[in-house]
Amino acid sequence: MQLGDARTGKWPINLLGFARALRRSGVPMDSAKIALSLQAAMAVGLENKADLQTALSCVLISRLEDRAVFQELFDAYFKDPKVANQLLAQMLPSTEGQAQANKRKPRVNEALNPKRGQASHQDPKKDTEFEWDAAMTASDLARLRQSDFGALGAEEFKLVQRLALQIPMVLPTCITRRQTASKRGRGLNWPRAFRQALQTEGEMLHLPKRGPRRRPLPLMIIVDISGSMERYARLLLAFLHQATRSYPEREVMVFGTELTRLSAVFQCADPDEMLQGVNETVRDFAAGTLLGRSLHQLQVRHPRTLVAKRSVVLLITDGLDTGESQELEAALQWLKRHCKTLCWLNPLLRFEGYEPLAKGASLLDRYADAKIAIHNLSHLEQLARALARVVSAKRE
Repeated sequence: MQLGDARTGKWPINLLGFARALRRSGVPMDSAKIALSLQAAMAVGLENKADLQTALSCVLISRLEDRAVFQELFDAYFKDPKVANQLLAQMLPSTEGQAQANKRKPRVNEALNPKRGQASHQDPKKDTEFEWDAAMTASDLARLRQSDFGALGAEEFKLVQRLALQIPMVLPTCITRRQTASKRGRGLNWPRAFRQALQTEGEMLHLPKRGPRRRPLPLMIIVDISGSMERYARLLLAFLHQATRSYPEREVMVFGTELTRLSAVFQCADPDEMLQGVNETVRDFAAGTLLGRSLHQLQVRHPRTLVAKRSVVLLITDGLDTGESQELEAALQWLKRHCKTLCWLNPLLRFEGYEPLAKGASLLDRYADAKIAIHNLSHLEQLARALARVVSAKRE
């Protein structure tokens, strides 16, 4: 079989460009997947487009939330062979209309149109080169890992958001009353031993063990979406949506001047759909900060979301509260009594000489079990380790 279509004969180049477009849209991609996709295309052939799409999705997509992005990008990318060459040259596809582009996911539009959304005062050539070099150099990655989210440009912020989606976070676990198979357990797993004995005519050649099952601690996320936290909130919501998607017990709240529950919105697998749901649900984005009133609403409306003093609460705010200090202190006392660990995630901790002088910040500093900075990618990577240390210290 000869690679390439009948008109251009450059199928491997087009496939490489398609893989790069997937990587720009936030799909994990490496050279091994690209090589495997080329072998899959040779195996199924290029005669049937549906077969080719299925084969490529099997080798290029490893996460369920990326399948919809892959399908839309595949349809747009292979609609016309000229579109691929235009994309590789970073030219806007002439065959794509504005109405059709509006129907696609934002990640697909950004991958197809890397120039869209640039500010007029910025150097287009510089931003285009930055966006196109998806592999990047070690110095670029090191700079982005240490850059403050609030100081990033538009294109840099989009790239950092995609990198944040790939950061894993494992919460500390607790021992439950249920038992599970374990190599180092103390008790014998008799049901499993009897099932194995049926295969050896009743002889028990091995005695499997079982031990207590561990599960992640219940997690509650409370995010400040006021004007001073708007840029941090959007990125942290996307990060926590992906990093905690496998947790069985997860509650998400946001607050500005009032409390809004987002646990149902966080059930969306795709981060773009989640952020769109947040925009449609939240009414006080970039407004004031009334932390005391919001925590009081949590106490009155959703008290059962805190699970039996075992919940780990991540309170993400800069502490610049404008409400009454008495109301905030009473709410923090209640929250402290009904959770296992209260962690204050504060972007202002990036300053070496920072002191919690504001009334809201001083109260949070008094009641929080831990204060963690979350202003760049490096600190997001350290978040899971910091939480594990805090929970372990409270156990002791």
